[in-house]
Amino acid sequence: MNLKPVILFEDDDLVIVNKPANYLTIPDRFRHEEPSILSWLKAKNEAIFVVHRLDKATSGILCFAKNSESHKHLSKQFQERTVDKIYWALIDGQLMQKEGEINRPIAENMGKRGKMLVARRGKPSLTLYKALETFKDFELVEATIKTGRTHQIRVHFQFVGHPLAVDAVYGKRSEFFLSEVKKKKYRGSKNEEERPLMKRTTLHSVKLSLDHPKTEERMVFQTELPKDFSALLKQLRRWNGRR
Repeated sequence: MNLKPVILFEDDDLVIVNKPANYLTIPDRFRHEEPSILSWLKAKNEAIFVVHRLDKATSGILCFAKNSESHKHLSKQFQERTVDKIYWALIDGQLMQKEGEINRPIAENMGKRGKMLVARRGKPSLTLYKALETFKDFELVEATIKTGRTHQIRVHFQFVGHPLAVDAVYGKRSEFFLSEVKKKKYRGSKNEEERPLMKRTTLHSVKLSLDHPKTEERMVFQTELPKDFSALLKQLRRWNGRR
């Protein structure tokens, strides 16, 4: 694993981390060898408290508290939905309505453990979205989640018929290859198997806004897209632009 976590901000009350893809937020109960942000932070700090989580394959901004008082304050902000959580997602196809909301309850799929779905028995879930860049076969969207349900963005866009461009669980593909968009113009090496441009979910937590737990000052944190995501968009602009 080449990419490492980066601390964007840290003081006595909280720490903001830019999480690479393929890092867990917290350790896996059974696979202790897998790297997690919590373990990485605990190696540097005596006390770290989890405030929210990102899926393993999702990159971007994570917030952790450094004491119980801050943890209580930050958790309350997340519960009361005063935190702004903004993601960028590359989805399959083009949305008919370029700006809107997906307001559908999400529940666990009782037939497939760990998978979620839209269901009446689920918890209220609200995702606001707007298209940022449209390609021939895909669309880059900004998604703001007002609730923090498991796999919320992935499930909501699958529900409206536009799953993430790369999503092994809810989408059409687990990896994205240049040959898919370059088609007949693709010329790969005869002796080498084509490597994917991206092999994790096309989802990045790009911006997080919250109140400092002690000063109550509004703080805004933002990150750029990781290299794999940026490289994929660059190729789409070249080979999958609108005609």
